[in-house]
Amino acid sequence: MANTPEEPILDPLERSSEIIFGLIMALTFTSTISVVATEADVRTMLAGAIGCNLAWGIVDAAMYLLAQIVTRERLRTLTLDVASASPENARRIIVDNIPLGAGMIFTEAELDRLAGAVRSNPIPGRRLMPTRAEWRGAGGIFLLVFFSTLPVALPFMFSDDVGFALRISNAIAVALLFIIGCGLGKHMGWTPYWVPGVAVGLLGALLVVITIALGG
Repeated sequence: MANTPEEPILDPLERSSEIIFGLIMALTFTSTISVVATEADVRTMLAGAIGCNLAWGIVDAAMYLLAQIVTRERLRTLTLDVASASPENARRIIVDNIPLGAGMIFTEAELDRLAGAVRSNPIPGRRLMPTRAEWRGAGGIFLLVFFSTLPVALPFMFSDDVGFALRISNAIAVALLFIIGCGLGKHMGWTPYWVPGVAVGLLGALLVVITIALGG
């Protein structure tokens, strides 16, 4: 994924996915707390939820960096392949690596112009270290996963009534999932955009149930 100074580091789908992931991880802890839990139980649950999202924020950020490096090196390899290939093979490489069906709209002459543009540009050197933009993206992922825990955990920090805090926490989680889904609906151009909001809310609830059932 190429980034320019004008573009956000993470696209709407990436940001939404990371927030949903963090919310679900937090809900797997809060949903298992008993309404008759003691203060010590609540503290243990909060420590587990925050620690889990802290760890997974680091893991997710690391995987993002790995994916960016692999993608960048893959594009570099494709550039080298096109630059060194015969015209016929260059056309085939380009068609094989553009979105499915898009190759049908290009004529051979247009594919040759694309290959010529690739050959005319300097081939970037191998870089196995993340770029500054990629570090920023990884930092954004970590913060999204980690801080998505807080809205769900806050009710337990300010209320001694575990049952009340649990209801408020679940309401916050459902509201956030709905808002994220609506944002994705707008991003996709859906009308009405609240339909994906409901779908994301239901999907989040289902994933929490599955995660708890599997011992997550």
